[in-house]
Amino acid sequence: MAKPKSWVLTDVEKNIWAETIFVGHEELGVPDCTVSKRTLRGGLRDGVDLVEVTNGDLSFSVLPTRGMGIWKGSYRGMSLGWNAPVKGPVNPKLVNLLDRGGLGWLQGFDEWIVRCGLDSNGAPGEDSVLDNNGNPITVNLTLHGKIANLPAHYVEIQADPDARTVSIIGQVDESALFCPGLRLKTTITTAPVSNRLTLVDEVSNLKAIPSELELLYHCNFGGPFLEGNSKLLAPIVEAAPRDSRAGEGIKAFDTYLPPTAGYIEQVYFYDLAEDRAHQTLAALRNASGDTAVVLRYNKSQMPCLTQWKNTAALKDGYVTGLEPGTNYPNKKRFERDKGRVPRIEPGKSYGCELTIEICSSREQVAAIEAEVAKLQAGVKPAIHQRPHPKFSQT
Repeated sequence: MAKPKSWVLTDVEKNIWAETIFVGHEELGVPDCTVSKRTLRGGLRDGVDLVEVTNGDLSFSVLPTRGMGIWKGSYRGMSLGWNAPVKGPVNPKLVNLLDRGGLGWLQGFDEWIVRCGLDSNGAPGEDSVLDNNGNPITVNLTLHGKIANLPAHYVEIQADPDARTVSIIGQVDESALFCPGLRLKTTITTAPVSNRLTLVDEVSNLKAIPSELELLYHCNFGGPFLEGNSKLLAPIVEAAPRDSRAGEGIKAFDTYLPPTAGYIEQVYFYDLAEDRAHQTLAALRNASGDTAVVLRYNKSQMPCLTQWKNTAALKDGYVTGLEPGTNYPNKKRFERDKGRVPRIEPGKSYGCELTIEICSSREQVAAIEAEVAKLQAGVKPAIHQRPHPKFSQT
């Protein structure tokens, strides 16, 4: 049995940083796969590290400078991601999270897959924390937290010739004195000519006191998967609009409009059915039913699914987000009151695993539809016509 091979790209503790590298399939020992790393220059992207992975059919770009998010991807010529008004990837140094009343996170938002957290995610709002003297104070939390705008202090390529896998491993700390101390360790893995990639994440509490966690995977799609009459596929047990605006579209919550100038976002919250191993899935299927993207995850790790519909004009950001998470992206105080903010004890960790799968034929899409139907068998979905206090502040 061959020992896995590794190439360290960044190790701050050992003062290691590789500006460029290319590792071909022969060196990896894994057929059809390559990994390269470069540092982007110019404009908003100046100084952003980019790690590009290909497996023969699927390619994707990891952003160590932006919390190990995944910027763009492609599968057999189909684009994975979306076209944002901001042309990134954006160096976090240029993002002011406090801008526009706490919406500054949007200044850097153009990834395919971006994590929201770790101490908080969701809408901007007030929360109570302890100051350096142990007294409660009110602070303003910003949209979707900090993790997407923090750089990795450790990045590694790992290849396992026996398992025929290639992984990018990264570690990102969200930690400060008198603040939570959380460490994200992620392993992003694919295999030769696979239509999948898997993120295995572990969030550890570095402090000697318990810490809260909010973690959401903002998975964003434009064309060719998103178009007029695209469909959300999911084994729904219960669903509700976030607010009155989303309530206006509840009768067509699972169907998408073509690009529509002036469209105002609509958000829906879901409770999904699961199998005996707590596995569930959600998918975005195109109008003709011959392509789809699928999210597979464990509901015991991420019990909440959010659907973000933003079918605005192409120039304004035509995109939808499928977002499994530990919580719904409401204000943290509300989610805490609903028992949806996990606590991590000192020295312990919380794990999440997410697999993204691309379907490129009617047969593959039909199999996903059958899988959804099987999970939902015997369940009559409860579709709330208005915001429901279980899911959001009404």
